[in-house]
Amino acid sequence: MVNFFTLVTGFPGASGFGSASTAEQVTEGIDASNLTAIVTGGASGIGLETARVLALRNAHVIIAARNLKAANEAKQLILDNNQSARIDVLKLDLSSLTSVKEFANNFLALNLPLNLLMAFSVNKSAA
Repeated sequence: MVNFFTLVTGFPGASGFGSASTAEQVTEGIDASNLTAIVTGGASGIGLETARVLALRNAHVIIAARNLKAANEAKQLILDNNQSARIDVLKLDLSSLTSVKEFANNFLALNLPLNLLMAFSVNKSAA
């Protein structure tokens, strides 16, 4: 049973991981080379960290973003630290059905499987 004390202190639970565990620690030893992941909100914050660690574990990562400049900067940041990373950027504005349809068509044109969809919200005023 999880209690407040273990959450605050970061002590590991039954899985061996706790609130102080990093994404790299949790995914250590995982080979995701056969996976394709779409990460919305992957240009910053937890979405960027998710994209970075998935790429570190050899997944093919698609950063789906409204702000292509920020998404391409995120891609470059990941590539600067992991030159073998497979990262693509596709435009996606989830507030526009037209954009969602265009994104879907562009993704389908890549002829990749979709194994993971990680959706992170981004504050529009900050994007």
